Amino acid sequence: GIYFLTLCARDRLCLFANSQTMAINEIGEIVKDALCQIDIIYTGVHIEKYVIMPNHVHILISLHCSNATVSTIVSQYKRYVTRRAGESVWQKSFYDHVVRSEADYQHIWEYMENNPAKWIEDRYYTP
Repeated sequence: GIYFLTLCARDRLCLFANSQTMAINEIGEIVKDALCQIDIIYTGVHIEKYVIMPNHVHILISLHCSNATVSTIVSQYKRYVTRRAGESVWQKSFYDHVVRSEADYQHIWEYMENNPAKWIEDRYYTP
């Protein structure tokens, strides 16, 4: 299946990028590097697309013939980023949505593509 995930920063603080310029910072680079490792670590798992926002991350992930669950992947991913960052950076839990159709997939893809340009309108926006 394909899943749309949203992982939020602790207390929705802008820990991953500058809120004004959207420039990814050091912790954002750790978040990005760890995302790029998921395809390598988990057989049958592929990151279709991701976007790193100042205080959250959107991930479009597909699981095919994998023994891993979304919860396991997210849990290990968060643990790895926290360890590398040297501080707790994540809010507990995460939002997930099962992608059920091609139209749903396209809508999510476009949302992720346009999300940085619409940051001020984002429900997670904090200055």
